[in-house]
This record gives sequence, structure tokens and C-alpha cells, in this order.
Amino acid sequence: MGTRREALATRREAVGFTQEGLADAVGVEFSTVGRWERGVLTPQPWRRPRIAKALAVSLDELDVLLGQVPDEAQPNLSTGPGARGRAIESSLALRSSASVMPAYDPTVHIDMGANPAEFLEPLTLHVQPPRRIGRAEVDQIKLMTGTLAASENLYGGGMAGEAGLAHLRWAGRLLSAQASTAVEAGMFEAVGNLAGVVAFSAFDVGNHDTAARCFRFGLWCAEQGASWELRAATLADMARQAIYLGNLDEALSLIEFAQVRADRLTATARAMIGVVRARLLALLGRHDEARADIDRADMHFAQRQAPTDPPWLVYYDEAEHAGSSARALTPLAVASKRPGDAAERLATAIRLHSDDYPRSRTFSKTRLATLHMTIGDPREAVDIGLQAIADAATLHSRRMDEELSKLMRACEVHRSISDVAELSHFVASAMSNV
Repeated sequence: MGTRREALATRREAVGFTQEGLADAVGVEFSTVGRWERGVLTPQPWRRPRIAKALAVSLDELDVLLGQVPDEAQPNLSTGPGARGRAIESSLALRSSASVMPAYDPTVHIDMGANPAEFLEPLTLHVQPPRRIGRAEVDQIKLMTGTLAASENLYGGGMAGEAGLAHLRWAGRLLSAQASTAVEAGMFEAVGNLAGVVAFSAFDVGNHDTAARCFRFGLWCAEQGASWELRAATLADMARQAIYLGNLDEALSLIEFAQVRADRLTATARAMIGVVRARLLALLGRHDEARADIDRADMHFAQRQAPTDPPWLVYYDEAEHAGSSARALTPLAVASKRPGDAAERLATAIRLHSDDYPRSRTFSKTRLATLHMTIGDPREAVDIGLQAIADAATLHSRRMDEELSKLMRACEVHRSISDVAELSHFVASAMSNV
């Protein structure tokens, strides 16, 4: 091996290059040339033609210099071209007749092309789904869904949505498999829940067409599986998306469809749907009706029995109810110019949200900061807003970006206050990194 290591250095010197000179000629650091010559690093395949040209050798001869052929096949580069050609032919013959794969060399560069994403883009994995499914397959879908939902709550919808679409395509193929009546209903409900998680992840990152398609698929699954609970939850999420997009009439129809046969829903579901409807009524200026819906939702939530809630309602705990109802009350607070109940509920949500729901907690902080900046104490808003900006840095969520934009707009009125101006600058910096 010592002779092989010396061969590249000898050739370099023979053509008049120092290590630095060869490095400049091929576009690497001079220390890289030294590592090639010591045999601890092998040049990347796409760089070899430049090295061969600089050393005035062929690619096959370069392989010899780099020790990529057996000792007995090495040519003597100081001899004439005929001897060199015979040695090259000999080395090629030896390599072509080898019956075993060469040992894996972890120092060899693997060419990813322009970037790793392009390298992976063409990959597909085709797996034949089972012809018959049972409870095990239903449990597998539930496990996937729980994992994706946890990821979305922690980091936003980016990775969860991308991975979730692959899971959803696989799960959709299982709906055609043979199954007992009970398993079939369970599979429709499980796949519908998965579709809802994927849809909300897409909604969170602003991919509204994908979100709408997945919501519709989830609603179809809920109806096929005769799951009134999942149907209502899906319609409520569709109403949230419609509100976000400004389609208030559509949102009102959706949320009222969700309330059909409310007697079949858990108290938690009735509370959640009531809060969504209250928010919509508040946005429409129907403040008295909105307040009445909040009071009814509070009553339903007080009757909540968490152990009986389906998996897709696990998130709707006391913290979520406080934050969601505060959002519905915010238009009323702004109209009356009193933060009051809305601010108190947001503070409760911030205090009660667990570390499993950092996105929800950050939403509540941002909304509370915006509320105080709009009709409360702007200096108090600064403290809360700075916390929200720091927390939002780990989230990939278009909806969160929109909340930060609202906070920045609310700052405009008080930019004469130095702390507010500084907060606005920090928000703008955070938005520029999106």
C-alpha cells in the first residue's frame, strides 16, 4: 500500500505540481490532495476527470495511481506508452474477471447529484396490500395516525403532512380488502381519522387544495363507517378551513351540518362544535348569539367524560377549550374595547397547555399579545409577544405565520413606544426566515 500512496505524489511532482498547485487545478483544498496521496480519501467520481487531465493521465491510469487496481497490474508510468497500455489492459482484465464485489470503502464519495431531494425523488415502493384485513391492520392505521398527530402538534404540519400522505395512500388501498363487518367499519373510521390528520397538516402549511381533498375523503370514510362522531369532527375542521379562507357562508353550512344528530355526540364534541359556531357568528357580527353559543359550549364541556372521547378529540382538553373559546370571544372583546373574558381564557390556555401541544400554546400567546396590543396594555403585549416569537421558531406552520403577521400589524399603532418598535422588528425578522 505504501507504493500506491507514493505513486500519486510521484506523478504530481513529475508534471511539476506542488500539492497546492494540484489543489488549485482541480478545485479542492490542498489538504485534500494530501489525503488522496496518503490513501485516507478517494476523490469523488465527478472530480476524477479533472485530476486525470491535470496529471496528464487517463482515467484508468489514475485508478492505478490511486491504488484502485492490484499491485501486479500497476503500470510503470516512467516507461513507454506501449508498456503502459499493456499494464492498463492487464489491470482491466483482472477487474472484469473478478468474481466478488470489492470491499465497501466508506471514504468513497456517493454522488447525490444537484441535491439529496432530487436523488430521492424518483424512489417508489410498491407493496401489495393484504387481500384480507383484521383488527391488526386497523390498529396499525391508528398507530400511524397517533404518531403523525403528535408530530404535527409539536412541529407543525410540514413533515407530518408529507409523511401522512404516503400513509393515507397505503391505508386507502386497505379499504378494498376483505374484512368482517365490524373490521370494515373500524377500518373506515381509522382511515377517515388519518385523512383528517393529513388534511389539517396540509391546512396548517397552506396547501388548501390538498387539505380540502383529504377532508372530503375523510368525510366519505366517516359516512361509510357510520361514525357520527368522526363525521361531525371532520365537518368542524372543514368549517375552520372555510373561515380561514373567508368563506363564512360555507363555514356556517358546514358547522350546522356537523350539529345534525348532536344527541349521538359526546359532550366534548358538542362543546367543540359549539365553539366553532360561536366564532363564526362573532365574525358575522352576531355577538349576542355568539356569546350564547359559548355559554352552551361551556355547559357541554363541564359534562365532558374524557375516557369516552374518540381518538380525534383527545386534543380537546381544558386548555384547548379555553383557547378556542377565547378566539370566538375576541371579536366581542375588540368591539367592547375590553380584553376581559377573552384575555383571561387565553391566559388559562397558556398556563394549562402541556408540552405535547407547543403549537397550541404558541397560538394562544400570539393571540393574547395581539389582543393586548389592540385594546389592552401594549407593554404587557411586548413581553408575551417576545415569548411567542421564540416559541414559534420551531414550528413549520403557515397559520402561525399569519398570527405573527396580525401581531405585527397591531404593533403599528404603538410604534412610538421603543419596546413595541423592537417587538415589531423581531416579528419581521422571524417572518423573513420563513
